[in-house]
Amino acid sequence: MTLVGLAGILVGLGLLIWFAFRGWSVLILAPLAASIAALFSREPLLAHWTQTFMGSAAGFLAQFFPLFLLGALFGKLMEDSGSVAAIAAFMTQKLGARRAVLAVVLAGAIVTYGGVSLFVAFFVLAPMAQELFRAADIPRRLMPATIVLGTSTFTMSALPGTPSIQNAIPMPFFGTTPFAAPGLGILASLIMLGFGLWWLNRVETKARTIGEGFGDGSPMAPDRLATDETLRERATTAREFDPAEIAHGKVTDTPPSVVLAALPLAVVIVVNLAMSLFILPALDTRYLADVRWGETSLAGVGGVWAVVTALACAIVAALAVSHRRLPALRATMDAGANASVLPAMSVASLVGFGAVVAAMPAFAMVRDAVLGVGGGPLVSLAVATNVLAALTGSASGGLTIALDALGATYLARAAEIGLNPALLHRVAVIGAGTLDSLPHNGAVVTLLAVCGSTHRDSYRDIVMVGIIGALLALAAVILIGSSVGSF
Repeated sequence: MTLVGLAGILVGLGLLIWFAFRGWSVLILAPLAASIAALFSREPLLAHWTQTFMGSAAGFLAQFFPLFLLGALFGKLMEDSGSVAAIAAFMTQKLGARRAVLAVVLAGAIVTYGGVSLFVAFFVLAPMAQELFRAADIPRRLMPATIVLGTSTFTMSALPGTPSIQNAIPMPFFGTTPFAAPGLGILASLIMLGFGLWWLNRVETKARTIGEGFGDGSPMAPDRLATDETLRERATTAREFDPAEIAHGKVTDTPPSVVLAALPLAVVIVVNLAMSLFILPALDTRYLADVRWGETSLAGVGGVWAVVTALACAIVAALAVSHRRLPALRATMDAGANASVLPAMSVASLVGFGAVVAAMPAFAMVRDAVLGVGGGPLVSLAVATNVLAALTGSASGGLTIALDALGATYLARAAEIGLNPALLHRVAVIGAGTLDSLPHNGAVVTLLAVCGSTHRDSYRDIVMVGIIGALLALAAVILIGSSVGSF
């Protein structure tokens, strides 16, 4: 019976992956796949759908929807106010075509570390990269990997304090803050950035040697995403912004100065730091133990509170400095809010599927196999998050499924050997941000379309900067963390 149940889990997962890759909605696929797993195990279908699946999905939304909402709203305000474009233009002016790769990487890193949603960054950075790469005669095929390095690697998973949803997910499980293991996070960031720049410069030099220039191709217009439903469905399971909303609202014709444009980004970083390390720890939060507040503690909610407060303050700052530059404020606000809903529901559905799978009797075999991986809890955790992020094509979905099923076990094992939960946090986030960039990942597919490139032309370089560099950083964090602990 156990083997039949395991077969049901694999069949459900296989169907979920296959049809999601073909553009079917995860909102339909996830409960269907969960029902298949329950059917094979002869478990009650309706109870698992309404109690297990929906209970877990609702719990995810209750914890993290404020981050999806405020993050998407902030990103849309920054786009329509011209702030992201102003920062990108500043980097272009200062570094120029001679340092085109570095200019695109740094511009992407600045805006995403400051809280701007990934797809917003894509549609601003792609035209910038196209101009720079054409002027420098760098092959177009390197544009996607260059943007990935700046937006989807160290600023997503490693740099301390990043407001990404991936960095927020482990906080309630481990009682950590966005600045968990800051020293190791900075080290991992340097490895990802250094390796990625080395690889891109190497490929650029080789292209010049053989006379390969910018080439041909045309990028995707933002409004095409509103009608390309297959691309949209893939994208919304991967990141926290519905790309169809990029075309809504109205972008200003008079962008702000770079100082005003960067001010809201600085607010995110400063407020996040102050809330995490000074303000929240100084508050009397004993009231949270009351049943009225869910019988929780500051450790369970403080990290999310810090990021939510930082994004809310940044939205106020963006409105304060750029409200006159927003030609359609209500449309912009509506688009930002709407952009958060489908990604949040899609990831919540993946989490619901994971909860049903974890409730199956056969899952004990999977759990024992994962926990039995040699190298201790850090290696086991890295394997679990890598595999689940790869299978789901979603770093946030894979990370939440892994921690929902095994987070308490890893925390208990860490306590037994004196391992700092901050180290678990950093390993989990970096692990989820590696193999999630496989070919079926929605962000990869979207970026290739935006840049007018293909998997055949550009995916190898995405692998090198987005997967290999992250795996090297993950290995370094595990080795050093196992030897000297978290710092």
